Amino acid sequence: MRQLALPFARRPEYGADDFLAAASNAEARAWLARAETWPDGRLALAGDTGCGKTHLLHLWAGPEAVWEGPFLRGLPAFSGPRLALDDADSHPDEAALLHLLNHAKESGVRLLLAGRTPPARWPLRLPDLASRLRAVTTVAIGAAEDDLLAALLARLFAERQLTVSAAVQDFLLTRLPRTPAALREAVARLDRRALALGGRISRALAAAVVCELAGDAEDDKG
Repeated sequence: MRQLALPFARRPEYGADDFLAAASNAEARAWLARAETWPDGRLALAGDTGCGKTHLLHLWAGPEAVWEGPFLRGLPAFSGPRLALDDADSHPDEAALLHLLNHAKESGVRLLLAGRTPPARWPLRLPDLASRLRAVTTVAIGAAEDDLLAALLARLFAERQLTVSAAVQDFLLTRLPRTPAALREAVARLDRRALALGGRISRALAAAVVCELAGDAEDDKG
């Protein structure tokens, strides 16, 4: 008998013990440890979806001081020595971002931005904002190493309390795109499939999800 797989939202864990340190994020971690040296008190992290930017923002600023770029409008009041803006490249209000940069500098607040690309490459209309963002020091988070991807996959299964053999995990690692985002999506789909079917995550089920993700990628290209 199949079970109904309910779409419960999973809350990410952003604790220090949950972060997977690796060479690909070592430079970013080093810069975050010396915020007092940032030029103009600003720094930007750039990297692909799922590379750990959001986690680093929470560790550096604390959850109450992490804002979401897509919801940035006007200039909400804030206090404290640090502020982080996640998905800053998805902001809808250039004037609000410009005000935020200016206000943070005038107030002595350390400001950390995160986006998929460096701020100098964001499409902008306001010349003043473009010039300020071009001057922001940017640290790139590199592509995840083999060891990091393997540790992440094991962590993702453990978070969902899924027991998956080492052979199946190796199968996934050799066939999925080599990105944290791809691993997260694969684990989420495997969790739903296993719950709906009432069985374990087998190699056959893993192969089906790999093919499904590959098909979705081809559809997106088309």
